[in-house]
Amino acid sequence: MNSTANPPATLRRLRAWTAFFIFGLVVSGLTAIPLETELAVLERLAGQGSGGFAGWIHRVADALRETNAKFPFLAYGTDWLAFGHLVTAVAFVGAWRDPVRNKWLFQFGMIACVAVVPWALGFGALRGIPLGWRLIDCAFGVVGFFPMWHCWRLANKAEERDHTD
Repeated sequence: MNSTANPPATLRRLRAWTAFFIFGLVVSGLTAIPLETELAVLERLAGQGSGGFAGWIHRVADALRETNAKFPFLAYGTDWLAFGHLVTAVAFVGAWRDPVRNKWLFQFGMIACVAVVPWALGFGALRGIPLGWRLIDCAFGVVGFFPMWHCWRLANKAEERDHTD
């Protein structure tokens, strides 16, 4: 983005929203690694209940502990999930550096965010994940879509200004 052709405020807004998205990807990726520890914390917070949210958390934590004890190599899948998030975050650094030239990344981000919804609903149902939990997963796509859409719009406006100068 030519900083002389586009107001610095536009560039700052684009970079701030892009940084927010990158931060979300990094946090999502890093939290995919220590699942057993995270679930132990959630179990303590959920209390001793056997139904609803608490029951689900206890069930998932028990399954993860048992699986990790018998088949620790299965956790390698979530390690790769984390890697995918982190590599995607690195790709968005290109959009942070030059949002107009790399505005296609914002389109990619919007597509990925929209795809989260049918993916979570479909595979979650297939795997027996409660609807409420699948809707939480869908919310990541919905929330992520808006910064990408906003950045894409800002990048298009900046590009139009570049072409009219």
